[in-house]
Amino acid sequence: MERTWPLTGRDDELRTLAAAVRPGAAGIVVAGPAGVGKTRLAREALALAARRGATPVWAHGSAAARPLPLGAFTGVLDLPAGESAESVGRALEHLAARERLVLAVDDAHLLDEHSAILLDRVVERRAATVLVTVRAGEPAPDPVTSLWKDDRLARLDVAPLDAARTAELVARVLSGPVDQASAHRLWALTEGSPLFLRHLLGGEVSAGRFAATAGVWRWTGDPAIPPGLADLLAREIGGLAPPVQDVVDLVALAEPVDVTTLCSLASAGAVEEAEVRGLVRTDGTVARLAHPLYGEVRRAVMGTVRARRLRGLVARTLDPGPDPVPRAVLTLDSDLGADPVLFLRAAEAATRLFDLPLAERLARAAATTGAPVARLVHAAALSWLSRGDEAEAILVDLVASATDDATRTMAQLHRAGNLLWTMARPAEARRALAAAEATGALPLHVAGMALALAAADGDLRAVLEGGPALLRADLPDDLARILVSSAVTAAAAVTADQELLDEAATVGGLTPDRVPTSIPGFGLADMQVLGHRLAGTPGRAAEQARRMRDVSADLPGPAHLMGLVVAGHAALAGGRVRDALVLLRDAWAGLADSGHEFRFRCRTLLATAWALAGDPGRAAPHLAGIVVGAHPAYRLYAPDDLLARAWGAAAEGATTQAVTHATDAATLARAMAAPAYEVLALQTVVQLGDAAAALPRLEALAGLGPRADVALRHARAAVAEDAEALLRAADEWVALGDLVAAGDAAAGAAAVHRRAGRRGSAFTAAALAQDLAGRSGARTPALTDAVHPLPLTAREREIVTLAARGWSNREIADRLTVSVRTVEGHLYRAGLKLGVSERAGFGPVLGLASDAAPDGLPDRSARVVVDGPAAR
Repeated sequence: MERTWPLTGRDDELRTLAAAVRPGAAGIVVAGPAGVGKTRLAREALALAARRGATPVWAHGSAAARPLPLGAFTGVLDLPAGESAESVGRALEHLAARERLVLAVDDAHLLDEHSAILLDRVVERRAATVLVTVRAGEPAPDPVTSLWKDDRLARLDVAPLDAARTAELVARVLSGPVDQASAHRLWALTEGSPLFLRHLLGGEVSAGRFAATAGVWRWTGDPAIPPGLADLLAREIGGLAPPVQDVVDLVALAEPVDVTTLCSLASAGAVEEAEVRGLVRTDGTVARLAHPLYGEVRRAVMGTVRARRLRGLVARTLDPGPDPVPRAVLTLDSDLGADPVLFLRAAEAATRLFDLPLAERLARAAATTGAPVARLVHAAALSWLSRGDEAEAILVDLVASATDDATRTMAQLHRAGNLLWTMARPAEARRALAAAEATGALPLHVAGMALALAAADGDLRAVLEGGPALLRADLPDDLARILVSSAVTAAAAVTADQELLDEAATVGGLTPDRVPTSIPGFGLADMQVLGHRLAGTPGRAAEQARRMRDVSADLPGPAHLMGLVVAGHAALAGGRVRDALVLLRDAWAGLADSGHEFRFRCRTLLATAWALAGDPGRAAPHLAGIVVGAHPAYRLYAPDDLLARAWGAAAEGATTQAVTHATDAATLARAMAAPAYEVLALQTVVQLGDAAAALPRLEALAGLGPRADVALRHARAAVAEDAEALLRAADEWVALGDLVAAGDAAAGAAAVHRRAGRRGSAFTAAALAQDLAGRSGARTPALTDAVHPLPLTAREREIVTLAARGWSNREIADRLTVSVRTVEGHLYRAGLKLGVSERAGFGPVLGLASDAAPDGLPDRSARVVVDGPAAR
């Protein structure tokens, strides 16, 4: 962190400066707020000028040198003492005598009078090319202001870095990918100031709060302002008179604060002064701090007693009616008495907003009275935070102490959900459900949980028998609706029943103008994505996933990570592999070491994405952790586990094994009575090159939905070796929204044309395949063969690829279930065709090399990663 930071996101500005300081040019003024990087840009521009033969000279304005005549040029010019006017003249002569001079004056707003006059005369007489930096908004001497005011020099205003450039800079500094939420949080706190960013990031990395997890840098915990940054910010804030300090501190603790309230708690004059000094910003209605880091500084130095008193002052002014959360949060940390009723209302509101850490904290405060409702809310928040044991303890006690059947039943239903999804103990979950049913209370809630457990276990018959009627019943609340709609969505998804899928989304609250108001809504959203993915309508899945991600984007805890998984799944459904990798990689970094059940989905999807991107090295550790149907709540997703293995084997080059895994996925889906999943698995078999094996079942499944119909036409074209039909299939896949399948169909067309000797047509089809691969970020075996054709049979290419990746002949033989002699024969014949005499020569011929983009994601032209040295 101590090395020089790269100059990132300033290419346009640097080009402008470089042109302005070329020999013979007048120069330029660079303006911007403190910490934006003006000096760094100026130094880079002068270094470029020096390499072109210029002579750079630096002068610095400062408060310390301002009382001294020509103080900014101390050390730059060797002048004897004399009258000020004469000194300016002699200084001008000294500068004019230097050839190809570029004079840089940093912080020119702090120049003393004589230094400002000297700068003015240098520009007037063109004695040198001039590069001047000034702080925007600060008063400057008239000769300096006149440089741009009178259009004597061009002015370049440098703005803080935007969010994307901040993220890019942080990734370059840390030499690795950065979680998007963490990068955005850094940008929001520093407002794009490279100076503030450097101090803050350095402190957080040193403290271990900004660290690499699962290969991705993430920021956890609350920031601590390092001393150097605190000093910088304290100088910006300046001294605060007590009334102004009250204004700043009140806003720091409770922003946004209503301006009228703020004036009543402090004074209108103090609020005006704080605004004039640039400490707070107001829009006439509410006040916020002028910079987020001001709040961090003030809260760090504020005493506990003062902070509690000020929070209490603000809390008393807030109306809890529309939104109880702000008043509850301030009350909880103030000198006011506890208000369990307010805390419970706020905990329920925070739960609906998916802010689970806050919901748990508020519910814990509300539950101190022992109220059953508060304890249920607390247990639910703990369960969703993957603290299942704590939730179970509360619920077991609540079952024992409940004085009515409704409370006892609800506690048992919460136990059933916690035991299945959070604790992965299905037998105990079923016993809790049976205990709930035995009370006779809350029959619709009990029926909903029974459906949810049946769906999780893959019992689609039970869901389809009772689910639709229950879906259309008068369900009592959001919990019942989300349980029933999630179960019905699961059955509709894997059977391609689009009408039922849409009906379940409406009941569950996942409509164009709504999102579900409870955490299980993320499970509903993911299953809806699966339904649209299997049916062949991924565009609808993307829209649903986007809304779930939007509502959770800025939240702490699992809601944000679950939103990323759902969005990543939607991207994968549309064949946008590169987009999926960014989302799923960030989600995995947060979920990998957690107990959250969504990590099972994330791992499978991320393994699939890395494999589709042609990166077996990064896919391997995720694939190694996959146990098909391992979590009892995700058995319905088991075909996806096998498809991940299929694409993982394909990425290694083991296409025979890949086809076997995909065929196994189709067989499993058929046994589960999940025909839509079977279609996807059979489509994968087609893409992997064995269309003849998949065609009979695809014929039987015709009419199941858009995906089934296009997959059938793709398979027929591949079996018939009909290149034109394959290209039509590619167009259909594009229209459907599956870019990976489209690329494979176009690649298949290229191979057919090539085998028929139609070189021009083969080139055109291969170019289309490559374009589709660039759009998707995929690198499948078919795409690899189209872009890098070789005179090899499919089996020869498979064996040569495995050999190039470091597999021994014995390992290849065992994997492909052939003899070692067969492997040796294929390698020998392939070597003759390719002109390769040694095993190590296969890699370069196949185009196997490591070529990853700086963010760790495959570049559009990336080649497959070599896992190890060649083995004989």
